[in-house]
Amino acid sequence: MTMCQNCEKEHDIDFDFCPHCGQQTTDDLTVGVLFYNTIANYFSFDARFFRSFIPLVFKPGILAKRFVSGKRLMYLHPAQMYLFISVVFFFMFSFKIREYNANFDKVLQEGFKVEQSQDSINISPLDSATVEKIKAPLKNDSGLLSGMSDQEKQELDSLITSVSQPKKADNNINFGYDTKKLDSLIAINASEKEQLLAVGMKEDAGFLEKQFYKQLIKFHKNRGGGIVQALFDSVPISLFILLPIFALLLKVFYWRRGRFAHHLVFSFYYFSFLFTVLCIILGVNYIIDIPDWIDFLVLLSTFFYLVFAVRNYYEQGFFISLIKSSMLTFMYMIFVVPMAIMIMLGLSFLLY
Repeated sequence: MTMCQNCEKEHDIDFDFCPHCGQQTTDDLTVGVLFYNTIANYFSFDARFFRSFIPLVFKPGILAKRFVSGKRLMYLHPAQMYLFISVVFFFMFSFKIREYNANFDKVLQEGFKVEQSQDSINISPLDSATVEKIKAPLKNDSGLLSGMSDQEKQELDSLITSVSQPKKADNNINFGYDTKKLDSLIAINASEKEQLLAVGMKEDAGFLEKQFYKQLIKFHKNRGGGIVQALFDSVPISLFILLPIFALLLKVFYWRRGRFAHHLVFSFYYFSFLFTVLCIILGVNYIIDIPDWIDFLVLLSTFFYLVFAVRNYYEQGFFISLIKSSMLTFMYMIFVVPMAIMIMLGLSFLLY
């Protein structure tokens, strides 16, 4: 008898592998063994990935069906495939996010500057009495208006009225509080309470309301910088909530068709396909800017993929699968996704 170096349990000395944990009994760690195991594990993943990827793309629902039926060592685990493809997508999308983040930050910076410049100039609209006083000489002195048509007189009157009501710049952003006052408080290092009251917080504000106004001050100090990045960082977390909800809806539509885990397997593979399509769209647009209607058609293909995947996985007719897929997509897009977006926006702002 000898003892396994891994699980420290005894086994027959003639065994090549430990019957308890499966580790090779003569697996002495050398440089060759280390590199062999690394390369073997890599190509094992690589082989299973491509063995899984082809049916995932070209045989909707078949891969999930095979995995649930017990053929699991042949294919990449659904959660592993989802994580791998989603990581690739978010890596590719991060380059776009940098561009969006820079553009959005620029707009916010301009908005802050415009509001500050307008606050520094005291421009107030003329009251009605002053406007009438300006118009009086024109009305009393008929010589000034002689030779002008009624339409020209009307246009002159409208011009005087419009000048008396100055407009704000188009790119001005109304933040809902006195930004100049808040800047002054920040400059003199005023207390947090004074700053919170300056942005509109009430004395008896609760924890969440107080946290919101704290984040608003932080947003103001940073001039909104990085808010898009904060939103982007919350997307992967929200997807871990959206995916199980999708599986839960499948469970509702197919109550007697397997356990929740079976619907979760289908969801993992379907979302993997969604991310694959998004990766293709991003990759092609990085090379050549294709029209938006082509992007839309490619995205629309994911719905028809869902119809065929549902038909193959749950083994129902095409018409029933089409109806259920339509209802599932409608409920998911109308109720689940908007709610998730609102939660995501709130969390990204509170954690900003």
